[in-house]
Amino acid sequence: MSRTLLDLVRSFADTHADRFGAASTPIPGLTAIRATEPGELQVAVNRPLVAMLLQGAKRVTIGAETLEFGPGESLLISADVPTVSQITQATLGTPYYSLALELDPVLMRELAVEIAAVPGDPRKPVRVEPTDADVADVARRLMRLLDRPFALPVLQGPLLREIHFWLLAGQHGSALRSLGGADGHAQRIARAVAMIRESYARPIRIEELAEAAGMSTSSFHQTTTLSPLQFQKQLRLIEARRQMLADGTSVSSAAYAVGYESVPQFTREYGRLFGKPPARDIRRAQMAA
Repeated sequence: MSRTLLDLVRSFADTHADRFGAASTPIPGLTAIRATEPGELQVAVNRPLVAMLLQGAKRVTIGAETLEFGPGESLLISADVPTVSQITQATLGTPYYSLALELDPVLMRELAVEIAAVPGDPRKPVRVEPTDADVADVARRLMRLLDRPFALPVLQGPLLREIHFWLLAGQHGSALRSLGGADGHAQRIARAVAMIRESYARPIRIEELAEAAGMSTSSFHQTTTLSPLQFQKQLRLIEARRQMLADGTSVSSAAYAVGYESVPQFTREYGRLFGKPPARDIRRAQMAA
């Protein structure tokens, strides 16, 4: 009997998931996700990816926009934007399962030359759509390869190209064409992210950030659903959390390192984004690890 995509992801994730629920595959950029209970808020700047939800439910927020998605739907992130996500439906008896694939801009650029443009708004960097049947079919064939490691070197490349083709030809196509373009919205946002990351502590004028992205401040907001100031603030808070978790940096040192002049202000804004004040959030994360 033919195994479904859910069957294949369940089998792999149940065996290989780490303590955070992520099961990396030998196929570049392909990861199975498993959770047995609703999760904490996760705030990150994701690389462009598509996530196919197979069981359970998840909520993703970017700026003022919140998206809920469940089985049979896919989340597309087509630019390096900060997102707040949370698994909202998962139990031990009925775990959450999804399959995420990081997108390859080089493949997108090559394929965009061969595929006619798909109607749609390319400026929405995060969106939820029904999972395309052709995309799910290729994903299933990719997962089946994991039981045939001798075939991986020969077949994974063509299958990754095929799944990018169907993504570009489907309802996500307008956003993904921008990802592959030399000066699309994804690349413009990436320039703004790079500017912030190069010097977190340096004051950056909002106009300077928008200019780096090649957009007006209103266009920047329309594209990311975040104002340039909100965008900068979220990236700084995400970096501060990384420093505290990865490097053991103190709350005050992390606050100053990312450009805050007031630790109480940093603590308030951190709590609003992550749901807990920094010291308590870091203790909880360290205990979970």
